[in-house]
Amino acid sequence: QVHLVESGGGSVQTGGSLRLSCAASGSIYSIYSMAWYRQAPGKQRELVATIVGRESANYADSVKGRFTFSRDYAENTVTLQMNSLKPEDTAVYYCNAKLATTTVPGYFDYWGQGTQVTVSS
Repeated sequence: QVHLVESGGGSVQTGGSLRLSCAASGSIYSIYSMAWYRQAPGKQRELVATIVGRESANYADSVKGRFTFSRDYAENTVTLQMNSLKPEDTAVYYCNAKLATTTVPGYFDYWGQGTQVTVSS
């Protein structure tokens, strides 16, 4: 069984900062990638940032230069530092990991429970 536990959401004003964290635990054999997605009301879930293996992070154009995605490989945690937040960043943010477990062959997507980020103008 695998768990992705997120923390760090909240409410800020425009221009503020928030830091999201996600810890992956359980019967993990190997992690292929980790990512953050977000879903605003009435919109589809969209990719915010992703790290594949030990490559550099890739970002959605809408967050480039404002968000920083980092990964601690030893602890299986990721952090999303969000600066210069805008009202359009308001959404539920989900942690995602594509990983293989010690019990089931193959790589599958796992999701956290989501954390709300609200940016007011």
